[in-house]
Amino acid sequence: QVHLVESGGGLVQAGGSLRLSCEASTRIFSSLDMGWFRQAPGKERAFVAAITWSGSNSYYTDSVKGRFTISRDNARRTVYLQMNSLEPEDTAVYYCAAVATDYRSPPLAPPFYSYWGQGTQVTVSS
Repeated sequence: QVHLVESGGGLVQAGGSLRLSCEASTRIFSSLDMGWFRQAPGKERAFVAAITWSGSNSYYTDSVKGRFTISRDNARRTVYLQMNSLEPEDTAVYYCAAVATDYRSPPLAPPFYSYWGQGTQVTVSS
């Protein structure tokens, strides 16, 4: 079983920055692809970013490219999401997720992920 715990959310003004962290309680962390998703009120959970198990490749939804950066530290069993130039439209609950796959790139859709954190709220005021 993989347990994921997110932290780092909060209230920030538009244009500000936050760094989310997701710590995993598993020795197999370095073999897991990791993703960040978000869910705004009344909307479905949506892909934000993903990173391969090695950290060599990362993927982003178009609306966050150039503003968000996903990274990981396998020694600390932690994945990060650095969010810069935040906009009110980024307001949502942010979830990290994990999956073990044999594919070259991580999945980009929520149903393909096996493990989820509890989420952390990010609120961007205008």
